[in-house]
Amino acid sequence: MTNEKVRLAFVGLGNWGTRLARAAERGGEAEILRCFARTGESRRAFAEKFGCAPAESLEEMLRDDSVEGVVVSTPHSTHAEIIHQAAGAGKHLFVEKPLTLTAEEGGRAIAAAEAGGVVLQIGHHRRRLEATRKIRRLIESGELGMLHQLEAHVFNANRQKPAAGWHNDPAEWPLGGMTGRGVHMVDNFHYLAGPVKRVIAFSKKVLGATRLDDITSIGLEFESGPLGYIGVSQVIPLSIRTAAFGTEAAAWSEEDGTRLFFQKKEEQARSEIPVEGGDALSDQLREFARCIREGAAPETGGAEGLEVVAAMEAIIESANSGRVAEVADFRA
Repeated sequence: MTNEKVRLAFVGLGNWGTRLARAAERGGEAEILRCFARTGESRRAFAEKFGCAPAESLEEMLRDDSVEGVVVSTPHSTHAEIIHQAAGAGKHLFVEKPLTLTAEEGGRAIAAAEAGGVVLQIGHHRRRLEATRKIRRLIESGELGMLHQLEAHVFNANRQKPAAGWHNDPAEWPLGGMTGRGVHMVDNFHYLAGPVKRVIAFSKKVLGATRLDDITSIGLEFESGPLGYIGVSQVIPLSIRTAAFGTEAAAWSEEDGTRLFFQKKEEQARSEIPVEGGDALSDQLREFARCIREGAAPETGGAEGLEVVAAMEAIIESANSGRVAEVADFRA
């Protein structure tokens, strides 16, 4: 093992790519060496901000032997092809969620990473929030009793007007915010209760100010027995919550994991449990660097990312058909 920083390149240099780059800097275990985006202006701005060298093409960047890992935050439909190219060039991969838009694509992408002998990590950071971690410990310790119900929502109002480019494309964002944000909650549920068995979903435009669905509501049944609900919207006030309800107690992660509430069955009101701040984004980039150095497997690797994609496909199918969809029908 070496203390030398892992050398990274970034593909997709917009808002989220910049946030991931800042997180990598805060983590202290990686350095940003190269960058690529489709427009020269984006490349130059990112290169100046992070002191790295822009590449004129993805191929040029992947030919650079000094680059060890690639951080991908490009349109969802491009993930699979970039994974194939980067894995073929021997580059380790951190791919922002979702892994792909279909489980078939995801399975092939995972196979490409395995064939290339490279790390494949998916950016599901919200399970790393300390409040979510504590809910998992409450479940495992038996303090919640028998788990019966999970509830989650992720709401914000940043799509009351159309976004530019691919952020307003229904092919890139099937079911609106479900694709880019609701998948976090699917992963949280997988982390807390295990795989989803079947789903029923409704998704529609209500405000109708963009090409995307405004709101999505999803009912879920887990293979382990409990039921659950996820709500997603990009046109109503900000609120992000994950909650678990058992026969002995309930726990709520609120305000995007910064606050945790707990209530035993004999209590009439919930009380707050302190949580440490933490930095989930930099934590996942530190893990990526360590996996590259040590040959370890990431917490949210290809298998975890693929399970979310299969559930997402089932949710899309249910919303389109009006019927219950079995997740097993979409697993690669």
